[in-house]
Amino acid sequence: MTTPTTPTVSTSPATARVARAGRNLVAGLLLGLGTVAFIDETVFHQLLHWHHFYDRSTSEVGLVSDGLFHAFSWFATVASLFLVADLRREGAFWGRRFVAGWLAGAGFFQLYDGLVQHKLLGLHQIRYGVDLAPYDAAWIIIASGLLVAGLAQIAVTRRTVRQLV
Repeated sequence: MTTPTTPTVSTSPATARVARAGRNLVAGLLLGLGTVAFIDETVFHQLLHWHHFYDRSTSEVGLVSDGLFHAFSWFATVASLFLVADLRREGAFWGRRFVAGWLAGAGFFQLYDGLVQHKLLGLHQIRYGVDLAPYDAAWIIIASGLLVAGLAQIAVTRRTVRQLV
């Protein structure tokens, strides 16, 4: 007894990458979010003890909020790695598009954290008992630089997608 087979269509790596451009971008965005959240959690929350994710309550609530934040960073990281593994298996991994997503995700998260969580919602500050201006400036400048670099690379890779479609 024979089993029906589907014909295989060979595609070039460039065609595969273009077909999965969005998935490469999402994988990078997730890893960017996960990486920066992990660094923030590890360095500023655990090693330096500058703040918790939520500082408007007790230390116990702050620690629980840190745990949830840490879980988010790992969820984003693991989801990204599963997407990358799938893309590599399909021969559709596009490093430049992935890095563009990583930069944009990292910059977006950092900018969101600095503007929304620190300033608008006041969930926590970078540090307490010091002049925040230099910290805020460094936070926003780094975030903006990452985001602009990521958006620029997204634009470059988008042109490549348009040329190949």
